[in-house]
Amino acid sequence: MDKTPLIGLAGAITLAMMTELNDQISSQALVDISGAIGMSHDPATWYESLYTSAEIIGMALSPWCAVTFSLRRFALFVVALCCLSTLGLITTGYPIVLFGLRVLQGLSGGFAIPLLMTTALRVLPPPIRLYGLAAYALTATFFPNLSTALAGLWTDLVGWHFIFFQCVPLGAVAGALIAFGLPQDPPNYGRFRMLDWRGILLVVVGIGSLSTTLMQGTRLDWFNSPLICVLGLTSLVCMPLLVINEWFHELPLLKIQLLLRPNFGYGALALFTFLIIASSSSTIPGAVLTQIAGYRPEQVYPITLEIAAAQLLLLPLMAIVLDIAWVDSRVVSFIGMTFVLAACIGSSFVTVAWQRDQFFLWQGLQACGEAMIVMPLLLMATNTVKPPEGPFAAGLIHTPRALAEAVSAWVFELVNHWRGALHSDRLADQVGRERFRTWQANGVSWQHPAPLLPDGMPRSAGSVALFKQEISKQALALTLSDAFLVMAALTVVLMIILITLPVRTYPPRIALAQFKPK
Repeated sequence: MDKTPLIGLAGAITLAMMTELNDQISSQALVDISGAIGMSHDPATWYESLYTSAEIIGMALSPWCAVTFSLRRFALFVVALCCLSTLGLITTGYPIVLFGLRVLQGLSGGFAIPLLMTTALRVLPPPIRLYGLAAYALTATFFPNLSTALAGLWTDLVGWHFIFFQCVPLGAVAGALIAFGLPQDPPNYGRFRMLDWRGILLVVVGIGSLSTTLMQGTRLDWFNSPLICVLGLTSLVCMPLLVINEWFHELPLLKIQLLLRPNFGYGALALFTFLIIASSSSTIPGAVLTQIAGYRPEQVYPITLEIAAAQLLLLPLMAIVLDIAWVDSRVVSFIGMTFVLAACIGSSFVTVAWQRDQFFLWQGLQACGEAMIVMPLLLMATNTVKPPEGPFAAGLIHTPRALAEAVSAWVFELVNHWRGALHSDRLADQVGRERFRTWQANGVSWQHPAPLLPDGMPRSAGSVALFKQEISKQALALTLSDAFLVMAALTVVLMIILITLPVRTYPPRIALAQFKPK
């Protein structure tokens, strides 16, 4: 076996890491970035929303571009696009230019992840295919959890500029490895004669409108906003048209028929749901520690770094386990879901007294569960795909994956809006009903005195504001507890789908033996 393409695969992994870290670190350090460049809250929400929409569009277009322009050429273009757009963000303070560069950065992020899967499936023969899937799985389990540590490093210890400068060494390494390792195929410009231009238009307009609706809906008060009404109606019209167009087009961006295969349909649906559930290992614990305990990213990172470090051991281990013929990937996945379910339920007991140490056990269970879920679902999905169908499968499995980021943000905002309002009202009602014990009294205990004296005067300067802050923390803790339970419920739904939909599959060295060249 020629080892040179493996160097190209290492370059594709580095490229995926660069784009994923760009996204995750920018999200976690958005407050620092906004303050440094003078961006207020509302433009900052568009900073995130535009990236997500562009990333979804990029994931839909990436496989087609890789086949048309050749894998090596397109990968080098993505490296250049990512580096130039990222570095350009530091140099401008004009919102229009800033948002335009952010869209280009999102497109590069969307292009990069399918390139990694395409490269892995191409250069790795079936006997070692599982290790390529483990490399791809890093994008779903390792890189997002590593980003918290780097966000803390750049914002608290080095300087916010390095959030963007980190792309320089990573881009240089990725470009060199790709240029040396990936084979130079001739471009296939004849595919332009069968260009699915209607599909491209519907993806840009329809999916872009849908993701923007999900990301901006809560801030703009949903359908009380004319913009959300227009975007929602646009996505409602375009999404069915996209499915119909892709079903009948001779060279579609997304081959919808693949979803009729039980294992591939399960893989696409499970990856989409898994990425929403994975927020219970990063977003929700991070919210507890930053908004309730007052941690900075530098102090939060150990709980996510625990998961990231574990993936370096668990993903190759899962590749070894799943390569055993008698091991049923569905059973492995079910055990992993059990771990994640236990982690979500355990974390749902969160209180305002929780610190970082209380999360380590549950994060350990989450780390085991994530590796045991993502590897089997990738195995089940890719084993059903014939080599000529690889680009179609990559586009179809990655577009919902990118949309999961917008849906995850929407679910979290929905829980925060409805359950947060409920808990705030109940706590305020409790204070009102027990006013002379909790609000205007000498207090039951000297450790927690009421903010007002019995005569109605403030007990001390700032006592009322401090009491309000404590009530807000209690409401947030209850809301985040509910968010963990919602993730647990989604895990149960995924368990039910696992039991009913996929069929038994075998390691690639067995399942794909029929596709070996003769």
